[in-house]
Amino acid sequence: MDAMVEIKNVRKSYYRGKQQIEVLKGINLSVGAGEFLALMGPSGSGKTTLLNLIGGLDVPTAGSVIVDGRDVAKLDEVQLARWRSNTVGFIFQSYNLLPMLSAQRNVELPLMLTKLGWRKCSENAALALALVGLTDRARHKPGELSGGQQQRVAIARAIVSDPKLLICDEPTGDLDRQSAREVLDLLRQLRTEHGKTIVMVTHDPKAAESASRIVHLDKGEITEEPREHGRTLTAVAG
Repeated sequence: MDAMVEIKNVRKSYYRGKQQIEVLKGINLSVGAGEFLALMGPSGSGKTTLLNLIGGLDVPTAGSVIVDGRDVAKLDEVQLARWRSNTVGFIFQSYNLLPMLSAQRNVELPLMLTKLGWRKCSENAALALALVGLTDRARHKPGELSGGQQQRVAIARAIVSDPKLLICDEPTGDLDRQSAREVLDLLRQLRTEHGKTIVMVTHDPKAAESASRIVHLDKGEITEEPREHGRTLTAVAG
């Protein structure tokens, strides 16, 4: 399996006043194309930091983050914005939908940064909403939708530009069990039927069971070798 994500000896530090705080401590991790990886660990373990590095929202203090063959830290702002719009879709716990826009318009937003005409943007958004089962809610605003429906709109927005990689930060954290199950089923479908690579941060062991592989982080280090169908895979903290 070709790697979609290659994390090589990645360290990430922040400063609090004069104190240096090391969040990630030499992480090495490979995520195969078409894999569904769950990142688990206690608060402050570095999960979201690692997710932000993979998504190009932050850069490592040391080491490299290579996604789809590109070293993300070496891209300038213009290149990074173009790379993100073409390669990565983001799904967050809080949905981040604009309340005054319909579901259709919310899904169209990422396409506003492309050269597509308005008709093509509308067609692509409609296809994305159909894929998540919300064609009949296209004209509804977020406040008229349930939490599960809002998250499915957010997923439609994340996939509307057909990215190879989906970055999910606690995507079921605000949902009831039934809605969470529906969202996780949808993510699995995106992986198995559409070949998406998915990296998901979650605190929920039930949600993590939907992934093909689980990695645990603790205090900036990988503390447990991930397994897939009983086979040990390589993931080492340096």
